[in-house]
Amino acid sequence: MNTEVTFESLNLSSGVLKAIEEMGFESPSSIQSAAIPLIMKGEDVIAQAQTGTGKTAAFGIPVAEIVDPTNRNVQAIIITPTRELCIQVAGEISKLCRHKRIRELPIYGGQSYDMQFKALRQGVHVVVGTPGRVIDHIKRGTLKLNDVKIAILDEADEMLDMGFIDDIEQILKETSTDRQTMLFSATMPMAIKTLAKKYMKSPQIVAITPQQVTVNLIEQYYYEVKEKYRFDSLCRILETEHAESAMVFCRTKRNVDELVEGMQSMGYSVEGLHGDMTQSHRTNVMNKFKSGVLDFLVATDVAARGLDIESVTHVINYNIPEDPESYVHRIGRTGRAGREGTAITLITAREMRMLRIIEQFTRSKIKRKDVPTLKDIHEQLTTKTVEKLVNTITEGNFSEYKPIILNLADEYDLVDIAASAFKYIADLEHGKLSVMEEHEQEKEPETVRLFINIGRKDKVMPADIVRSIADVSGLPGSIVGVIDILDSYSFVEVQRDHADAVMKSMKTIKIKGRKINMEKANRNQNQGQRRPRY
Repeated sequence: MNTEVTFESLNLSSGVLKAIEEMGFESPSSIQSAAIPLIMKGEDVIAQAQTGTGKTAAFGIPVAEIVDPTNRNVQAIIITPTRELCIQVAGEISKLCRHKRIRELPIYGGQSYDMQFKALRQGVHVVVGTPGRVIDHIKRGTLKLNDVKIAILDEADEMLDMGFIDDIEQILKETSTDRQTMLFSATMPMAIKTLAKKYMKSPQIVAITPQQVTVNLIEQYYYEVKEKYRFDSLCRILETEHAESAMVFCRTKRNVDELVEGMQSMGYSVEGLHGDMTQSHRTNVMNKFKSGVLDFLVATDVAARGLDIESVTHVINYNIPEDPESYVHRIGRTGRAGREGTAITLITAREMRMLRIIEQFTRSKIKRKDVPTLKDIHEQLTTKTVEKLVNTITEGNFSEYKPIILNLADEYDLVDIAASAFKYIADLEHGKLSVMEEHEQEKEPETVRLFINIGRKDKVMPADIVRSIADVSGLPGSIVGVIDILDSYSFVEVQRDHADAVMKSMKTIKIKGRKINMEKANRNQNQGQRRPRY
């Protein structure tokens, strides 16, 4: 009898388990279940897995367990082919290590050397880097790898295709021969096997065959939304999609509870399903959804496993899944038994890369749709009201109400009576629209104005500020709007969604030799004298 692998069964520490739970992972993916036990046993591993299958956590979780936070030297080196992947992997490692006092550092070309020098001097346990920048630091003597316990090559086949083989060999030669070596690759060309033979010790091979998906009967769409308007966008979509029976997928149990509460407050017939519920409660919810008592079921991936409900017309990814296989599993809940189905995914701009990975994996095109406007919703609701009225007229079961209308006709015009009745019905139908209109009025400005303690007398230019924000936050310079530079301080407008991340990252740097303090501009500062804008 096979026992299902859980994170708890992998004998992980409480700090790592807590981080995993906070990240919303409920159970290991196929690559995680296969690779983590081998790495924890000290084996070298070659893992063949596609991007987006959860492979970062497959090596990131063991890294969090193996690294000793009391040793300030670099103990893990992770090499990635691109700057974007470097930043992404470092972010994942940071989340997994948040309760372990382990410090990670991404190093890549285009980022300030000074910041990297400072961080390496202070002590870093895990370095995630691109080959060229790692080699630069090795040559400068600022990066020592002699204490490395584990070396990981991520997307190794892509690095070899890009001509990094010499750099990779040079980096591995800087590490101890006692290290563990992990090689993650989507394909297994001969160059990978040659590299493994030269630098790995009896590697264990893990190959995850991606499941295939048939999407012929499933229409797939995505809506790009802003994080703070995700719920409002969902409600607008539901009002125009005519979803008769829909499963809505969330990433975490908390997401499920919050979304169910919000949808119920808007009048939707909905309940949730996740692992913290008792079996009897889950069975009761499922029975209500299957019988049509509920129109919507909000669930996590784990809670929805094994569900086979033929009547589901829509699957909605309220949160985009962490890997393509989960996406396949989710959308497979619709389009069953020869029926057509619709799969809808809500994404933010930063999640676009995962959407493209899913498209590659499923070999299908996910079409873009725009979030409906209030005018669109008003027209849809009016059309619904007309259809109901026509159906009532066609059925003809209203003779008992005719005397009432005839009495009213003695005093009022028949067209006015009909229009008033239609308005009354429409107002009842448009209840959700009123709430959406209120939300529309409450929307916050798109940008936040930040105060920064450096100005014209420091010879600072707008480009200095934009470049510093982009370098230390890892965010594109396009998030920065208007910059006002005054004599001794400046104001910088940034997109509201990124303001906190920008302020946090700017605490550790200097511009023009001056330590930076950045905070939200208060009312007095905002009312200060304005200078020409850049």
